[in-house]
Amino acid sequence: MALNSVDEAFVARLREVLPAAAFREVTPAYLEEPRGRWAGQAGVLVTPDCVEDVAACVRLAAEAKVPVVPYGGGTGLVGGQIAAEGPAPVLLSLERMRKVRGIWPEENVMEVEAGAILSDIHAAAEAEDRLFPLSIAAKGSARIGGMLATNAGGVNVLRYGNARDLCLGLEAVLPDGQVWHGLRRLRKDNMGYDLRDLLIGSEGTLGVITAAVLVLHPKPSGEGTALMAVPDPVAALKLLALAREHLAEGVSAFELMHRAGLEFLAETMPDVRLPFAEPPEWLVLIDIGLAKGLEPAGALEALFAEAFEGGLVSDGMVAQSEAQRAEFWEVRETIPEANRRIGSVSSHDISVPLGELPEFIARGNEAIAALGAFRVNCFGHVGDGNLHYNVFPPKGEQKEAFAGQRDEIKRAVHDLVHALGGSVSAEHGVGRLKVDDLERYGDPVKLSAMRAIKAALDPVGIMNPGAVLRGE
Repeated sequence: MALNSVDEAFVARLREVLPAAAFREVTPAYLEEPRGRWAGQAGVLVTPDCVEDVAACVRLAAEAKVPVVPYGGGTGLVGGQIAAEGPAPVLLSLERMRKVRGIWPEENVMEVEAGAILSDIHAAAEAEDRLFPLSIAAKGSARIGGMLATNAGGVNVLRYGNARDLCLGLEAVLPDGQVWHGLRRLRKDNMGYDLRDLLIGSEGTLGVITAAVLVLHPKPSGEGTALMAVPDPVAALKLLALAREHLAEGVSAFELMHRAGLEFLAETMPDVRLPFAEPPEWLVLIDIGLAKGLEPAGALEALFAEAFEGGLVSDGMVAQSEAQRAEFWEVRETIPEANRRIGSVSSHDISVPLGELPEFIARGNEAIAALGAFRVNCFGHVGDGNLHYNVFPPKGEQKEAFAGQRDEIKRAVHDLVHALGGSVSAEHGVGRLKVDDLERYGDPVKLSAMRAIKAALDPVGIMNPGAVLRGE
C-alpha cells in the first residue's frame, strides 16, 4: 500500500493533538547512524512525554498513511532508525519518556519508560542494591526501548541472557494507535500468545514500545576480573569450560580479543592503557560475580593456575582493585571505537555454535586472505558464541579504496556462518542493512509467518517501513 510523506497539513493535525513541547527541530544528529552508511530523512520530529501522545501520533499517521520511524538512542548499527528512502516519515523519539515508574526490590523488578538511558537504569537499580545486568559499550546513550526492540545482547548474555530474558512485560502502541497495557510483573503468565516476545526484536515494525517491566538481580557479593593470554580459540573454549567447572554460574562474561584489536587501540587511542607490553595473539577477559563468603580474586588465581598447568594460558593478570577492573574492561569496550577510527571495509555481527567457533575463525581468515591483504579484527562474546568479525584495509590504506569488495567479503563471511549453522545477525538486529541477508539465509516458513504477522498488525504498513522485511 502506497504511503504518503509528511506534509504541512499533516503537521498541522499533529499540532492540534500534541503539545508544543512535543515538537523538536530535525537536527543532523537524528539523521545519522554510527557507521556513516546512510543519511536519513524526516518530515517532522515528535518527542511525546506520555503514552497517550504516542498513541495519538501513531493514530493520525495510520489515518494519513504516513510512515513512522521509532527512534531510541540512535546507537543502532544496522540502520533500523534511519529512513534514507521513501516518503518522509514521522521520526518518533522516546527521549522525553525517561521515568522510572517503580522499583520492587523484593520482587527484583523495575518498571521504566522506553526512553530511559541504560546507564540511568543501572544507577536506579544500584540505588536499591540490585543489578540490571544488560550492558553494552553505548550504555551512556542507548535507550531501553531501542534495546528491547532489537533484543540487544551485550557482555553478560552468558549469565543473564539477552534483553528478551530481562523483560517481564511491555506497554506498547500498536500500528492502529491502540495501547497494549502489558506491564505485568508476573514470572508465569500463559494467557494466550505472548505479545511481549513478538514485539521484542521486532525493531519498531510492529509497534512502539513505550515502557517495560525489567528483571533485576541481586548484586553479587564479590566481583572479579582477569585477563588471560591464550594461544588460540580452541584453548579459549577449553578455558571457558574449565571456568564453568570452577565457578559454575558465577561466570558473568567471557570475552575474546585478537591481537589486532589491541594494535588498533595502540594506533588510534594511545591513552588507553594496554595490559601487556607485547600484545598476545589472543586474549580472554573473564568477569565473575560470586555469592557471599567467596573470594573472587582467589578463585580467578586458582583458575589461572590450573589453566597454566594445562597449557591453556601463557600469561595473565587478576584485577586487584575496582580501578584495575575498570582498566581491563576499558580495553574491551573501546575496541569498537578503535575499529571506527581505523574504518572497516565490512563488519559482521555473527554467531555460531560454540564448538564451531575455532573452525569459523580459521576458515573465515582463509576466505578473507584469498580476497586480499586485509586485516581482520575478531573479538566478542565468545561465551555465548557471538563474534564481531570485522575486515579492515591494509595498514596505511583507506576503506573507501575497497568499497567495491564489501559485498564479496560479506557474502564470504555470511555463507560460512550459514554453513556452520549460525546466524548472520547475532545481537544487532536486521534493520535495513540485513534485509537481503534475512531473505537469503532465513527459513522460508519463518519469513512467510513474519510477513503474515506484519500484514495482520500493520496492514497500512506505516511502522518503520523497509526495516526487517522488504517493503511491498
